[in-house]
Amino acid sequence: MAPTMAVSSTDSFDLTDFVINKGNGVKGLSDLGIKSLPSQYIQPQEALINIIPQQSIPVIDMSNWETDPKVAESVCEAAQQFGFFQLVNHGVPLEVLDGVKDATHRFFGLPAEEKRKYSKELSSTNSVRFGTSFSPDAEKALEWKDYLSLFYVSEEEAFALWPNACRDEVLEYMKRSQILCRKLMSALMENLNVKEIDETKESLLMGSKRINLNYYPRCPNPNLTVGVGRHSDVSSLTFLLQDEIGGLYVRVNEGKGEKDGWVHVPPIEGSLVINVGDALQILSNGRYRSVEHCVITSGSKNRISIPIFVNPKPSDVIGPLPELIAAGEKPKYKDILYSDYVKHFFRKAHDGKKTVAFAEISS
Repeated sequence: MAPTMAVSSTDSFDLTDFVINKGNGVKGLSDLGIKSLPSQYIQPQEALINIIPQQSIPVIDMSNWETDPKVAESVCEAAQQFGFFQLVNHGVPLEVLDGVKDATHRFFGLPAEEKRKYSKELSSTNSVRFGTSFSPDAEKALEWKDYLSLFYVSEEEAFALWPNACRDEVLEYMKRSQILCRKLMSALMENLNVKEIDETKESLLMGSKRINLNYYPRCPNPNLTVGVGRHSDVSSLTFLLQDEIGGLYVRVNEGKGEKDGWVHVPPIEGSLVINVGDALQILSNGRYRSVEHCVITSGSKNRISIPIFVNPKPSDVIGPLPELIAAGEKPKYKDILYSDYVKHFFRKAHDGKKTVAFAEISS
């Protein structure tokens, strides 16, 4: 068992050097057996959330997708009302899901010096990035999370540059989830009277993909920090695989007084959690909603999650789809270069839904 130690900003222990520069991450801190949360991770009171018990997001069974149109209707309804839903019997094999979860544990179990090879300072490519928190240079309080982020360019590049510890399982998971992605996108577009996903639309909706392997180690004071702060995703859709630990919370009834709060997304074995991202909110002219969510840490268990972010291409200009404007809708968002939108998101700390305001047309 690792020796326990107290770590605070007043100690001679250089937390930034240990966690970030040496590549130990918060996993390294947790493995030291620290007894209290370092001050750098203590979140302001307003970052903590009001949890509504015994409520959650819709769970949709896809077994009858091909024969029952109500299944696709349920997906579109959930995307409009909640921005989040869980899918069961979605067609991605359980062994593929288990394989990528095992691979995630395997990567984070590597020595710090091995993981550090993929850090911002040492990685040979921007497509592969090992890091900690979200944007440490911009954050007043750090988040209790380590991650490996992999931007998919091609299978050839992945074989050359992605870590061997997880590469094969990640590629298989991405490949197997692609059919599901197309099914959902087709249904969501048809509901907007966009009858065909041509080459241009395909690029806008799902022209690029990024997958993150997230690791949230045991935390000595989970009530004082967050694994991920309140934010909405910049994707079109996000496909999240979570383990059995739990900790994902989604905002519901925003702006509705006492009903405004956060609900837990309970892990269901074999399920995938789908959420609408900002890009799809903009493309749908606000018909589909990207919603704030966050992750609360555990005081007793290590948690992993694996989101696939399905995005426009960085070079795409996103704005309300022409079909919606032609049908008489007034545009709520301006046209914006997707790479500019993403840069705006990453240059600041997590701040709820404020990134979307960057694209809104002032009334």
